Amino acid sequence: MFSLSRLLTFAGLAVTLAECAIVPPALQGVPATIDSPPDFNGSTTDTSSIVSTALQVNQKGGATGDAPPDEPASSTTVTAVDGDLVNATVPTVTASRRDVAADAHLSRRNNSNYDLVFWGTGTGPNDRDAAIEGTAYLTYTVVSNATYDIDDCSLSATALKDVVIFVNLYYELWNPLLDFVFSQQSNLKCAAYGDVHNATEKVMLYVNDASERLTRRKRQTLEQSTGWAAKSLVDPPTPPGYELVFGPTDGANNAPGYMGFAFIDQYDVAACAALCDTRGADPVGGACQYFNIWRALVDGVPTTYSCAMYYIVADASTAVNFGQGDLQVTESRGYSRKNVVVDGGFEGYTCGGLDVPLCFTQGYANWQGTSPVGGNFDASIFNYQPYAHTGNSVGLLGSAFGSDQLSGTIAPASPLATVAGQSYTLQFFHSSFYSGAQAEASASMSIIWNGVTIDTIHPGFSQWTGHQYTVTAQGNDLLQFTGGSAPAYVFIDDIALFPM
Repeated sequence: MFSLSRLLTFAGLAVTLAECAIVPPALQGVPATIDSPPDFNGSTTDTSSIVSTALQVNQKGGATGDAPPDEPASSTTVTAVDGDLVNATVPTVTASRRDVAADAHLSRRNNSNYDLVFWGTGTGPNDRDAAIEGTAYLTYTVVSNATYDIDDCSLSATALKDVVIFVNLYYELWNPLLDFVFSQQSNLKCAAYGDVHNATEKVMLYVNDASERLTRRKRQTLEQSTGWAAKSLVDPPTPPGYELVFGPTDGANNAPGYMGFAFIDQYDVAACAALCDTRGADPVGGACQYFNIWRALVDGVPTTYSCAMYYIVADASTAVNFGQGDLQVTESRGYSRKNVVVDGGFEGYTCGGLDVPLCFTQGYANWQGTSPVGGNFDASIFNYQPYAHTGNSVGLLGSAFGSDQLSGTIAPASPLATVAGQSYTLQFFHSSFYSGAQAEASASMSIIWNGVTIDTIHPGFSQWTGHQYTVTAQGNDLLQFTGGSAPAYVFIDDIALFPM
């Protein structure tokens, strides 16, 4: 490791570089600038847009219409993106809610026991009831008219037993489909939900209309509509490729690195992960690396489920948005993507003291730089904040002392712990503006995966720019970055490899 105080002994190695006297990085030269540096803290959570959209969206559903019992619950649906109302399926490989039962929803129950949430009415011709119309509706089943047993209801929905946390049990009378068409021939409906609802959400009221009864037939009516919530709940499983950062709490993140939000019609952690995976890269911060899922209550009623996405990993310290007005935040959880590259920002290399403003090395525990024969520090790691994309450390390609024009190679010190056959997203940021427009015109860098060059970029004079590639692992993969040729220096930072 070289500190600034020791560098003076190497001053003789420095050369006066092309066009003008360019001070090499090893001697703490000042980079040329073309624009203001990236502002990673300027983009914070747009809470007002999230709240205003939540007050517009309608995600309520129930066991209405002509659908037969025991239909597969549909895939999770996106209902809004960045303030615009939409209707699109989350881009996952799963086909239905039955397929993803173990990975979805607010919570799942441990047994078939339920607690009564509200009791129903409606036991005679002039006393009618209504069914729930609420969020996270899944499907419905029917149980025998001869019993009013909530356990029979739960056992009928075995395909959804791990995600159903609330059921609405009621009689639906004068429905010819239930009476004559569907094979079960039962009027006792059991509507399954992935969220808990209350009696204030009973809105689908049917009445007997005397004139209609005389001219056509009796209208459908509902009786004894009761609500039941599962007694035992557990946290949803963490999606593959992610880690739980915090939660559940009643505060959503208000954090930097915000990329936007989406509403989904279920509390589905796996769906949020899929949205983060497929979110387009931010030009400043790159790929989505963190999401915050939370449940919005409006006037105490479940209304929507928010996925806020970030390119900077947040934590519980910024989960300070508890709601606005009639909207309350509940069930807030944060998840970060796992980076296969260890220490992709080189922050594991430090100078060892605040009194050392700059230091550099050819390698440390996590990264190794190599020079060709005759080269001198053609690949190195610097700890000096003005050179870095984020944090304090950065990788450099090109002779740190400006003593040769050879290209160096920087690579992880150990093979990557990848899974053979798995696809990954490779992300990194690079810059080549240190020496100015003319000297950096020939700057280039090759990205090498298991000995094969997947791309060679020729950025010329360029400030920090993000790149992404899709690679397929063979297990214990080797990643290398080769390039730079003083004074056409190339800096590289924030390297990540995310499983897809």
